Amino acid sequence: MALADDQLAHDRAALQMINPAPYNAEAPPAALEGEITPTDLHYVRSNFAVPTHDGTLQIGGAVENPITLTLDDLRALPATERAVTLECAGNGRLETRPLPIGEPWGDYAVSTARWKGALLHDVLSQVHPSPDGVDVRFSGADAGAYHLNPVLKDTNKDDLRFVRALPLALAADPAAEILIAYEMNGAPLRPDHGAPFRLVVPHWYAVASVKWLSHIDVLTEPYAGEFQTGHYVYEWPDREHEAVTHMRVRARITAPAAGSRIEPGTHTVRGKAWSGTGPVTSVEVSLTGEGDWLPARLDPPSGPYHWQEWSFDWAADDVGRHTLRARATDAAGHTQPEVPPWNRLGYGNNAVEVIYIDVG
Repeated sequence: MALADDQLAHDRAALQMINPAPYNAEAPPAALEGEITPTDLHYVRSNFAVPTHDGTLQIGGAVENPITLTLDDLRALPATERAVTLECAGNGRLETRPLPIGEPWGDYAVSTARWKGALLHDVLSQVHPSPDGVDVRFSGADAGAYHLNPVLKDTNKDDLRFVRALPLALAADPAAEILIAYEMNGAPLRPDHGAPFRLVVPHWYAVASVKWLSHIDVLTEPYAGEFQTGHYVYEWPDREHEAVTHMRVRARITAPAAGSRIEPGTHTVRGKAWSGTGPVTSVEVSLTGEGDWLPARLDPPSGPYHWQEWSFDWAADDVGRHTLRARATDAAGHTQPEVPPWNRLGYGNNAVEVIYIDVG
């Protein structure tokens, strides 16, 4: 146990912890500098403590051929490796007013890693889902006490398991490239990131990417559970609630650092942009609170599922405090709003980022 605890402490040393139990931590700003986030810097989101896993993955429910797979079985399947940006649905919650309930995430619950594993559709093709299958339920090995949404009164709040579901049509789609991942950045998964294997769902907020995966079940009815219809739902004050699904379009400024002081002259403003309904097609920068939006240089996507680099040459000649804003637009026509979209649980904040820089 001491060795395991020492390893966890080592893995978490570079992160910005916001909750020790269950352990949740933001990535440091350096995590957004490169194309790929080093594993030591990748943010961690957990609803329960790191569980003990028996090393097996059971696939059943409404299927013709239930099976149980081990890590070796998954490795024996054709392997796919993809760089995928994962963002917590609560990223940016601290900037929403009035402050919603939930973990107090700042702006660094986002990272990009290179994930390797078996394609989910290859695994599902082995079990032959029933023609009347509707959803696929994914259960993690993690469980414990949880603060429940009062709508789901029949859930055992003292022994709740983390469970999510996806539509069968999506889960079985080869083009979706959903992974049952067993490697992260060229190495076996670490405990905080879902060892021995986890789901990685491109384009969706990371709640869909179930860690410590233990069971996959095909269902003939839509799945309803605490983490599907209780939490991770946009509870809008003025319209129907809706499920948290795809990441919203967003641009971040990575350099110069917010609140920093720079010498007068021309400086290159840099950042990242991403979207679950992308790719991102433009990033714009504004140098005042109500001035023109100026086009930034946007690198083309180097892959289908991860953030893009952008840059802007800023003639910062005037001494004093200056504001910088950045906003992105994606191929679906979605553009970041000026104000965070308020909802009771504080999900999906993709409002335009505003920072200040002191020149002189």
